[in-house]
Amino acid sequence: MSSSRLRIGRCSLPGQAYTLTMVCHNRHRWFDDPGMAAIAMHHLRDIDQRGYARSLAWVVMPDHVHWLVELGSQPLAGIARRFKSSSALAINRALGRGGALWQAGYHDHAVRSDDSLHRHAMYILGNPVRAGLTEQIEDYPYAWSLWAG
Repeated sequence: MSSSRLRIGRCSLPGQAYTLTMVCHNRHRWFDDPGMAAIAMHHLRDIDQRGYARSLAWVVMPDHVHWLVELGSQPLAGIARRFKSSSALAINRALGRGGALWQAGYHDHAVRSDDSLHRHAMYILGNPVRAGLTEQIEDYPYAWSLWAG
């Protein structure tokens, strides 16, 4: 699906929680490398530290990132762009390469109720288990949740 089609009907509300999925260009497995996964996690945390948004949960998979985030001072497109741009620059610099790291666009879903926030977080954290990367959520090193500590 083209990135322009992904934007149809998208709204961005401060205080609203969203799930975001951002996929690596050509599904390349950049985050099989622990150093590259660490860079991605650093840039997710940086969004929080700057007050642009509040992360509720995230998981860095080998070729994509799932993120449950509550918007703060920046719109949805702004935090996605900031994360993808800053992480791509840092990873490309670390690898001594240039070029695309992320596919254009992202998939988002507005979380409709506070009751479902924990359920969405647990679904995000369960991705490595469902993918066969680990047997237990707490053993996967590239995941974090407000509820898991």
